[in-house]
Amino acid sequence: MSPTPSAPGPAKIRIDKWLWHARFFKTRSLAAKVVSGGIRVNGTPVAKPAFCVAPGDVVTFAQGRDVRVIRVTAPGERRGPAAEARLLYDDLEPPAPRERDPSAPVVEGGGRPTKKDRRAYEKSRPSALE
Repeated sequence: MSPTPSAPGPAKIRIDKWLWHARFFKTRSLAAKVVSGGIRVNGTPVAKPAFCVAPGDVVTFAQGRDVRVIRVTAPGERRGPAAEARLLYDDLEPPAPRERDPSAPVVEGGGRPTKKDRRAYEKSRPSALE
């Protein structure tokens, strides 16, 4: 006799793989490193990248200087384009926009500052020896 198939439950996926699919981290190994450093799933601390998440789980983790609170809406099958990745989660607390540091030099045109820009910046900074 063959076993009777059970009712399919919600699809689950490894947390490191899901964070990579949802494009929170550039590589899966980077996602695994963040998980090993400690994240929370539904308020419970998790430190193993093999921990599985399912739709409805709330994941809290650090990303750069921000703490992200995300609800998983789909497990995802691949790491697709950003528009597809946004469908995998709901952002419960989007990060606040960063204010520009007023002491930072303003470089027009984007690239590396010119020598003139660097000298102006050095004049505006207080000396470390004063």
